[in-house]
Amino acid sequence: MLARKSIIPEEFALSGLASRMPRKPVFRDRVNKARFIAKNGSCNLAHKNIREQGRFLQDVFTTLVDLKWRFTLVIFTMTFLCSWLFFAMGWWLVAFAHGDLDSNRAPGTDNEMKMCVTQVKSFTSAFLFSIEVQVTIGFGGRMITEQCPTAITMLILQNIASLIINAVMLGCIFMKTAQSHRRAETLIFSRHAVIAVRNNRLCFMIRVGDLRKSMIIGATVRLQVVRKTTTPEGEVIPIHQIDIQSESAVASNSIFLLAPLIICHVIDRDSPLYDLSAMELQCSDLEVIVILEGVVETTGITTQARTSYVSEEIQWGHRFVPIVTEEEGVYSVDYSKFGNTVKVATPRCSARELDEKPSILIQTLQKSELSHQNSLRKRNSMRRNNSMRKTNSMRRNNSALMVPKVQFLTPGEATPGVAVT
Repeated sequence: MLARKSIIPEEFALSGLASRMPRKPVFRDRVNKARFIAKNGSCNLAHKNIREQGRFLQDVFTTLVDLKWRFTLVIFTMTFLCSWLFFAMGWWLVAFAHGDLDSNRAPGTDNEMKMCVTQVKSFTSAFLFSIEVQVTIGFGGRMITEQCPTAITMLILQNIASLIINAVMLGCIFMKTAQSHRRAETLIFSRHAVIAVRNNRLCFMIRVGDLRKSMIIGATVRLQVVRKTTTPEGEVIPIHQIDIQSESAVASNSIFLLAPLIICHVIDRDSPLYDLSAMELQCSDLEVIVILEGVVETTGITTQARTSYVSEEIQWGHRFVPIVTEEEGVYSVDYSKFGNTVKVATPRCSARELDEKPSILIQTLQKSELSHQNSLRKRNSMRRNNSMRKTNSMRRNNSALMVPKVQFLTPGEATPGVAVT
């Protein structure tokens, strides 16, 4: 059976009309990509299949510092216990070789002076003496005599070993408590980055701040864009790091981080954001990494704070609100508004299109000025209407409250020409 032919011609059907209509560019949805640097600064990287594990033992001190606290405390405790037990075994062997453990030895002062270590008659007493020697407690009940040179040599060896163990373990504990990332906890970054027009140029801006009064000496800020790229030869680079310059890096090598600062990157021809518009930025898989480095003023330790911004965390057409004010001769910082932004007039095109067509910026600014004036007019008119309504309501209320005066006249006080009934 043949299909029935449609009454509507094919060129006027929905499929024909849709094929002739101009299509807008369709952007692909951004695939959820893993972050390279987390918001708290930790690196999202896993090391696998490391065959040469012995390299970590060549740098034991750094390995101990990098371990978690529970493993460090276990190693700290086991190191001292093992050393006490090891030298306790040595003291027991010395006493056994010298015959101090003989039960037939008669007690007395002369016999005790002929012993290597007095009052060491079992492994338990040897363990207690080992602790007394290494920790330098010295209760006075056990002591070395001059009858045994081997015991004197054992005493020297245990003192040297205890000094080395104390130096390594206490140094490890100190370095773990004074690590540089602890100071980085008070170095904060804005939750979002913004892109807006500053000095007639599109700029990428973030805000950094320090919560402590002690300053970061020689603070520097570095910006990097991390993205997956493919070379013309077909090589895929999964983590391609591109350095981008900021205004502070161009002007000088460091920043004076006394109050929160806005770090600005001008999107110029050398910027990897030069060809991205507002729509293309939302669909891209780039990640902007911010690294803040400096020397802690109080300790002299170099610290580093890191964060990153993906495309969803970059607000196009926003600007940070000011948070530094002068109150009674003192500059005050309101950290409750640290990450607050406000919408501003910003072209939605890329920086390349803005350089090729400067009129786009002028038109955008003119439109924003007209809209601002219109909003001011509407506000003024609304205020006038509200004031007029309030005035009229007050008049009505006053007139309603006014009571007419009534005068009662007696027949004798009647005025001429007025009839009284």
